[in-house]
Amino acid sequence: MKDRDKELLSVPSGPRSQRVREAGDPDRARGRVSGIERRLLAYMLGAIGNPPVQLVLWDGERFDSARGPSVARVHVHDRSALLRLILDPELYFGDAYTSGSIEVEGDLVGFLESLYRSMARTTASNPLRARMLSWFHRPRSTAIAQARDNIYSHYDISNEFYRLWLDERMVYTCAYFPTPEATLEQAQVAKMHHVCRKLRLRPGESVVEAGCGWGSLALFMARHYGVRVRAYNISREQIAYARRQAELQGLGSRVEFVEDDYRNITGGYDAFVSVGMLEHVGQRYYRMLGQVIDRVLKDDGRGLIHSIGRIRPGQMNAWIERRIFPGAAPPSLAEMMEIFEPAGLAVLDVENLRLHYARTLEHWLRRFDRAQTRIEEMFDARFVRAWRLYLAGSIAAFLSSDLQLFQVVFNRGASNEVPWTRDHLYRDIAGRPPAPAAAEAGAHEPASV
Repeated sequence: MKDRDKELLSVPSGPRSQRVREAGDPDRARGRVSGIERRLLAYMLGAIGNPPVQLVLWDGERFDSARGPSVARVHVHDRSALLRLILDPELYFGDAYTSGSIEVEGDLVGFLESLYRSMARTTASNPLRARMLSWFHRPRSTAIAQARDNIYSHYDISNEFYRLWLDERMVYTCAYFPTPEATLEQAQVAKMHHVCRKLRLRPGESVVEAGCGWGSLALFMARHYGVRVRAYNISREQIAYARRQAELQGLGSRVEFVEDDYRNITGGYDAFVSVGMLEHVGQRYYRMLGQVIDRVLKDDGRGLIHSIGRIRPGQMNAWIERRIFPGAAPPSLAEMMEIFEPAGLAVLDVENLRLHYARTLEHWLRRFDRAQTRIEEMFDARFVRAWRLYLAGSIAAFLSSDLQLFQVVFNRGASNEVPWTRDHLYRDIAGRPPAPAAAEAGAHEPASV
């Protein structure tokens, strides 16, 4: 960035525009910005809280949307992108960024975080606008007939793609960082121990997992806690990978991977666990999920649900739901209670790991950026831009508190088999503090297919 441009980003200014004509301006054949376009643009910026950004339009005109320094400069390269952005900024910004008709100069995560904070203030003060957005941005159905297509479009695009930027165990959920300096591998191992300790797993017990990803947690529970696991998933690619890993690690007799919907779970189990699936269930089916848990959980059984969530009811970012995560709908805690209360399940503990997910995503984005050339060869430049925006936007959403990460532990309301304190989370079975995560990281068979 030129020194003159750096200065421009830090000059305090109110909502205003200025026309700057220099060598290298975009093709003037696109036409100058009209007065009505300026008024619509000013209205749109006000509707999203006048975030601290500067817009540079195709004819060189610049708009400062807020007083104070700008965190980024957004270049809008054509009239069509501007009009679509004015029509629905939440949805069409992502499309325009993916196509390259909008570019962000500056820190993408910082820009998105400031945008989410501004939008949150505006939405809170304008409930009518929030209701209108929820009407226009309804997520796709998560009924059985649609659920497999939703999952396929995100998880089944390529195991090789995910292997490029996830940890060595292919864990695609929030990690747990015992210290901020822990590696991603260490933090994912610590997360799995954290989940198993919360479930108080004992050798010989039976566990059912709803939505198992590439099988890392199911295999970890069997290997380190001596339990038998039946894990359900409707992603063909993930199930095939998980079954291969079970055989490679010699756990095929203790872990069964079932390619089926969570609604079809059968049997009886000492523990129920779901990590990163509830976001895809849809509130309409929460009561049904509770019925499934009630049907399969033994009298003294216990469970844990780990899910992206929200402080208050709302919807996933429209662009992410439409283009990246079809059907995704993170719940508030109040909405999650529709799982537990009708089924007579008692909530024992709730933990919010919001900043742990932001840290996890930062690791993923760095690895994604290092693998960018290979990913573009596998797909194309538009795909790279879309997924980079998705990862950066997710970091910003957790940092701005737009999204939360809940771990909810529960059991049957009449069961007195509950821990007296949380001490069991922070000691091993011999009464010592748990070993550092570093001692576990890498202590398993290679994840190869």
